[in-house]
Amino acid sequence: MIIQAENVSIRYITGDFKDIGLKEYIIRRITNHYKVNEFWADRNITFSIDKGDMLGIIGSNGAGKSTLLKAVSGIMVPTEGWVKTNGTIAALLELSSGFDGDLTVKENAFLRGALLGYTRDFMNSKYKEIIEFAELENFQDRPFKQLSSGMKSRLAFSIACLVDPDILILDEVLAVGDGAFRKKSENKMREILSSGVTGVLVSHSIAQVRDMCNKILWIDKGIQVTFTDNVEEACNAYEEFLITKQRPENQEQITALSEAYLERRARELEEQQKNEQEKLMDVLENGTSDSAVEAAKLFLQQRGFAVTDNQVETPQEEPITEDGEEV
Repeated sequence: MIIQAENVSIRYITGDFKDIGLKEYIIRRITNHYKVNEFWADRNITFSIDKGDMLGIIGSNGAGKSTLLKAVSGIMVPTEGWVKTNGTIAALLELSSGFDGDLTVKENAFLRGALLGYTRDFMNSKYKEIIEFAELENFQDRPFKQLSSGMKSRLAFSIACLVDPDILILDEVLAVGDGAFRKKSENKMREILSSGVTGVLVSHSIAQVRDMCNKILWIDKGIQVTFTDNVEEACNAYEEFLITKQRPENQEQITALSEAYLERRARELEEQQKNEQEKLMDVLENGTSDSAVEAAKLFLQQRGFAVTDNQVETPQEEPITEDGEEV
């Protein structure tokens, strides 16, 4: 196993010290009237992944995903349970941290590299590659604080991509920049992962999780809903959960949610196609542009409709015999 977590639970303890002041705090401690509140960010999380796996961790905001990543990366020690990892870890958790707004983009690139443990010679050899990947060639001498948030994240991601770890932990880092850069980021991650690196991805993009992950860990309010290699079923159930807000308690309920999602999507697709066809039929009957009418006619014909003199006949389904042949 590259990563193994057993009954990981992480507790935060909060009190009212900053509200009552030092004197009142001491008095309450002496008189046993000082109270603290416990909050379990994660409770009894168990999973394991092998070399080359890509684990997607899904869940709503506040589910405990990022807290769990900190335990896996060694930043936090679990209150209960344990995490074992085999190999070096690169954790891309907070891309915008570790920069100085008054320094230039170039100076910040070297600063960030130093924080990640890279030597100056290494950064000198990689600097051009970093700037080109981040698409910041024309901003190298500008103060970092003048960059947009997307540009800052692009620089951080570009530097982070230089790592060569055994385990790569990604917390919403593939959502940086515009659509084109996000696509480039995903391709870069695939390139890294194809080399045999084990990955852990937290993302609110379920399409991204479906595309990149072969295992799923679903957490809701710190509770483990499921850990599975049935990515499609888990993602389907999760998307339906986002609508119903009914957390499944067992595998049967997860399967039921997945089936409900597929049925709902089929109905939505059918309704969408129906609306499109109605609009196209309206163009055929009332359109004033010859090109628009011809385009609508061609589209409907491709869908199996018979169109003659701008009149549309709905296609009839052929009866099917028991052996699947048309009559």
